[in-house]
Amino acid sequence: MEKIIVGSEEWCLLPDIGIPAVKARVDSGAKTSALHAFNIRAFSREGVRWVSFDVHPLQKNRAVVRQCEAPIFDRRAVKSSTGTIEKRYVIKVPLTLGEHTWETEITLTNRDSMGYRMLLGREAMAHRVLVDPAVKMNLGRLSKARLAALYGIGSADVRPE
Repeated sequence: MEKIIVGSEEWCLLPDIGIPAVKARVDSGAKTSALHAFNIRAFSREGVRWVSFDVHPLQKNRAVVRQCEAPIFDRRAVKSSTGTIEKRYVIKVPLTLGEHTWETEITLTNRDSMGYRMLLGREAMAHRVLVDPAVKMNLGRLSKARLAALYGIGSADVRPE
């Protein structure tokens, strides 16, 4: 399999949970991927454990909110970059990077204090991706107009990325 070459940040798509685009920091030092989520609530649906959560998918924009739901894949203790251990829900959803899509595990955590709404970790990239840290958006950029169309907002509401 030919590997995908990505830069230090890339646009990821998580269509199964209603996120048409989220800018991710590509971090081979992080084991698991993480998505900015808040109002995280576990519930049962027909005997299956699910989690509902809200996401601010666009950096520097708290006005755009996506309400998401997914079956709970796992719950694990994850050590953050600050060294604190947090118990997080894990979902398993298709992730699209460029023209490639595969299922990956993503932990849910509040990333309000972080610069990126998503962190793409090495488990999600294993055997598929090579990282070129000298470039950004190797798989393509999204214009303000395209982001506005994806989220159904005015392009004036999209902050510079």
